[in-house]
Amino acid sequence: MPDKQIERIQILNSRPEGHGRYILYWMQQSLRSRHNHALEYAISCANRRGVALVVCFGLTTDFPGARLRHYHFLFEALVELEMELASRGIRLVVVEGSPPEVAIELGKEARLVVTDRGYLRIQREWRTKVAASLTCPLHQVEGDVVVPVESASTKEEYNAANLRKKITPLLERFLAPVPELKLETPSRELTLHLGAFAHSLHRPAELVSRENSLGIHPEPGPVTYYAGGTSAAERLFHEFLDTKLERYDEDRSDPSLNCVSRMSAYLHFGMISPVYLAREARASGLAGAGAYVEELVIRRELSMNYAFYNAHYDRYEGLPTWARTTLEEHRGDTRRAIYTENQLQNAETGDPYWNAAQRELLETGAMHGYMRMYWGKKILEWRPDPQEAFEIALRLNDTFQLDGRDPNGYTGVAWCFGKHDRPWPERDVFGKVRYMNAAGLERKFKIKDYAARWSG
Repeated sequence: MPDKQIERIQILNSRPEGHGRYILYWMQQSLRSRHNHALEYAISCANRRGVALVVCFGLTTDFPGARLRHYHFLFEALVELEMELASRGIRLVVVEGSPPEVAIELGKEARLVVTDRGYLRIQREWRTKVAASLTCPLHQVEGDVVVPVESASTKEEYNAANLRKKITPLLERFLAPVPELKLETPSRELTLHLGAFAHSLHRPAELVSRENSLGIHPEPGPVTYYAGGTSAAERLFHEFLDTKLERYDEDRSDPSLNCVSRMSAYLHFGMISPVYLAREARASGLAGAGAYVEELVIRRELSMNYAFYNAHYDRYEGLPTWARTTLEEHRGDTRRAIYTENQLQNAETGDPYWNAAQRELLETGAMHGYMRMYWGKKILEWRPDPQEAFEIALRLNDTFQLDGRDPNGYTGVAWCFGKHDRPWPERDVFGKVRYMNAAGLERKFKIKDYAARWSG
């Protein structure tokens, strides 16, 4: 990793280096073999010490909010990952069990452990536990954002404009490519001692074939619109570059045109690098590259800033005080329609555009970004309790979106309720929170074409 990106690395404990047989890369967030800062750093650590590198993934089958839809996508990526790491002489072990416990067990014979970085509360708790339990160092390498969160800002930012001012001067430094290294001591044949996890070792291909017997919540099931893995992500992205990026700035908000990259789920699982995406977009020289990098870096990393600096990032309490105050003041306002969570889930409202967005979500595991905003706003309008509306929106988002349970999703839902926005003229139900309606969709877009596409 270039020295000028040393800010990506944090040492999470003060343990002395061990005398083990390998470097362990505990991979939980960056599920890719290409353009992976943590992987290349781990290889460099192994090469400097003349030892092997082992990559492990701890498979918990009850991750909060995750369903078979998400696990199937994950398992497909692990199949590809195993093959690609093997081609570089690196052994991947997938061990069913608590991820921190898996890392601690394999860390007993490691000289040091390298890990990547996710921002959810549970991921932080995992790393804290591992850091405290290991007898060797734990190094964290941040590779799923372009600019490391603390380098971008030391506090929670009010909006994208504030964060943009801080990130823009740092972009060139952190958009440097990640050199791919050769592992000098292969680990494919290395014998591992797994202790209590000895019978919990899985081959990724077996996970795909046995996914219905792993105790994973079965509904919603897998989708066919997206295949997991870096290769699938790269194919979709290059299709985007070839056919959509030129008009991205002008057309990205129009649901009827679907001028989007479809990278969100892949970014969520770390199957593709945001640095790679930004570099490829800029290298294309196409007119929409600037707008795309704005969405990829500024808007997406605003959500990481929110998750990192706001302890209530996935709760109603995380909203700005002004937003919660105005919503509570209008809690008793008459709603033109009220729908149950079950009706919402099944796209059974009187709004054909909202129903189309929900059907797109049910069928594909994704939803056009503009419709995702409209979708959240209408849930607020159709439930009498704003906090309950917020919680329903999060549940539906986390359950059906392939990129659910993500800072970007939590921030997107929170935006519908006033986060990263300003007070607007007061009105019924919404108070001072921004309002969206079907007439706006009809005025701006060929929204009936979108609705027809997902009419069911």
